[in-house]
Amino acid sequence: MGNEARRAAERSARQSYGKLVAYLASRSRDVPAAEDALSDALASALRVWPEKGVPDNPDAWLLVAARRNLFREARHRNVRTAARGVIQLAMEEAEDQMNRASTDDIFPDERLKLLFACTHPAIDPAMHAPLMLQTVLGIDARNIASSFLVSPETMGQRLVRAKAKIRDAGIPFTIPDRSILPQRLAGVLVAIYAAYGLGWDGIDGGDNVRNDLTEEAIWLGRALLSIMPGEPEVSGLLALMLYCEARREARRDAQGDYVPLEEQDVARWSEAMNDEADKLLIKAGAFDRFGPFQCHAAIQAVHAARRVTDTTDWTALATLYAALIEMRPTAGALVSHAAVVGKAHGPAIGLACLDRLDATEIASYQPYWAVRAHLLGQTGRIEDAIAAYDIAIGLSESPALRRFLQQRQADARRRLEAKS
Repeated sequence: MGNEARRAAERSARQSYGKLVAYLASRSRDVPAAEDALSDALASALRVWPEKGVPDNPDAWLLVAARRNLFREARHRNVRTAARGVIQLAMEEAEDQMNRASTDDIFPDERLKLLFACTHPAIDPAMHAPLMLQTVLGIDARNIASSFLVSPETMGQRLVRAKAKIRDAGIPFTIPDRSILPQRLAGVLVAIYAAYGLGWDGIDGGDNVRNDLTEEAIWLGRALLSIMPGEPEVSGLLALMLYCEARREARRDAQGDYVPLEEQDVARWSEAMNDEADKLLIKAGAFDRFGPFQCHAAIQAVHAARRVTDTTDWTALATLYAALIEMRPTAGALVSHAAVVGKAHGPAIGLACLDRLDATEIASYQPYWAVRAHLLGQTGRIEDAIAAYDIAIGLSESPALRRFLQQRQADARRRLEAKS
């Protein structure tokens, strides 16, 4: 029973963390308090469930326990009586609604409201995406920091300040008026895509917690599209995620080893997802407002076309990445541009693109070193390639990717020995 209880608690934490925090925070207006209350509820579950059994509806149990924790903490704080009354009424109403709900629909999903609360103008724009990743999807500061190329300590401090801003400024948990939705949309899209990227990386690492992020991100993309069907960037984001998700099964071979995109078996790609992504990208193009997520999706569409043409148009990819860099010159776009330029125009030109990047910004960026190692090897600078592979391997969290890079490095060493 103990193992079953632990698995049930972990499953609820993975699948419902964002929904529970969003629901609690939307009523208390205090994100850190909601997170603490839910953490205590999960700890209680690990103590109680092994003894009394896993409840029929674990999410409902966690919601009630977290609500009680939240109210208990509010009582102990030095707050005005009126504020306590508001919290108590809101929490009692929430419990009543929950008790009347069916087991399939315990509480409304408030994640979109929380996403938009995190993009309020009063919050530092640089923190919009990290704040959403932690509060809505439960990603820890260390993983968020790695995506935004800052230290975990720095990211943790910034997140604490951003959450305090929501509480102290009384930022409402509502979906904004449609007239200002587009102004707040960019941060939401970045956060959803960052969540998908973390989940995508987790697939290689065998991390089930992070694997669930891909499904959560796609759900959020669909929910966002349902309220903003006329925003082409929303369609572009969903198309982008579906193109990538379509290739999930092809990323590993029969032995579980990593397979790079250009070597994947297209027969293992999901035709249904690719078709849906194609339609979404066409829909987005009809609005004649081309943005970075549509550009990302167009890049993936070029890769997806290999299932029909049996070739990859590297020149088209180089053009699209150049356009993406004009709109959003991120480290990922710059490194990917160098990689496809190396394919389209030769490895020396690809290396020249990498050499123009700011060394301080890419020093700990694993894809940079992996691409650099590959291009160095192709230009005959094998010793430099081996050294770059060392760095890329050291920065890789994915066991499958590490094995792949180690194999490439071993090939380079054999080439070097053959030359000597």
